[in-house]
Amino acid sequence: MQAQRYKHGEPIWQDQSSADDSKAAEFYSALFGWNCPQGDPQFGGYRECRLDGKKVAGISPQMQPGPARWSVYIQVDSAEDIARKVTENGGQVAVAPMQIGEFGTMAVFGDPTGAFFGVWQPGTHHGDEVRNRPGAVCWYELITTDVEAAGKFYSAVFGWTAQAHGPAEGPGGYRELKLDDKTLGGLMAKPPMMPAEAPPFWGVYFAVDDTDAAAAKAAELGGRVLVEPMDIPPGRFAVIADPTGAAFNILASSR
Repeated sequence: MQAQRYKHGEPIWQDQSSADDSKAAEFYSALFGWNCPQGDPQFGGYRECRLDGKKVAGISPQMQPGPARWSVYIQVDSAEDIARKVTENGGQVAVAPMQIGEFGTMAVFGDPTGAFFGVWQPGTHHGDEVRNRPGAVCWYELITTDVEAAGKFYSAVFGWTAQAHGPAEGPGGYRELKLDDKTLGGLMAKPPMMPAEAPPFWGVYFAVDDTDAAAAKAAELGGRVLVEPMDIPPGRFAVIADPTGAAFNILASSR
């Protein structure tokens, strides 16, 4: 499915940062059919991955120490304005707005619960070009230790609303994040099964045709299955760590 151009407040892009970007590129290419050529050294060798010729995600050499991870970027009209809103609402600036050539302006922030996210003010790069098909992103999810605080923060910064499904708090509770009438992703409390030391984070889901087969293939390629395939209301999902340690979700939709 071809994605439309995005507007202010919508997730626009996802990328992965690890100490071995070549190994990550090989893994995702084999698992999802991506093409991830070595990027321009002028921009740190950043790899722009494509699925059937369409932009789908990025893979970056790790710039700072820490675990490999996936990051989510939200489109904004002004990264500088969002930086002010973030700090005014209890968040933190991790990477101040910086221009990336002609492509756009990026910044990285932390919300009040400790989850980090990026913003992107487009220049010539307008985010991913395909979604909701095998190998492409299909969902975003914020897992946090304080659902109420997170909801208020993103509402103040981006104008999002959070529609509750199930109990408002605790196990089984889930909130659907929306901008106007458009669903953007989900918000949920950190589940008890997750390690206590794991901080709040934004997660990325990639669509697959067969969750069990994709999980098995990921393991064959050197990844690890962190959560075995299971059925949830939207379909069948699993949590995978790639060979560099970056975790992501896969989902075969039942809708």
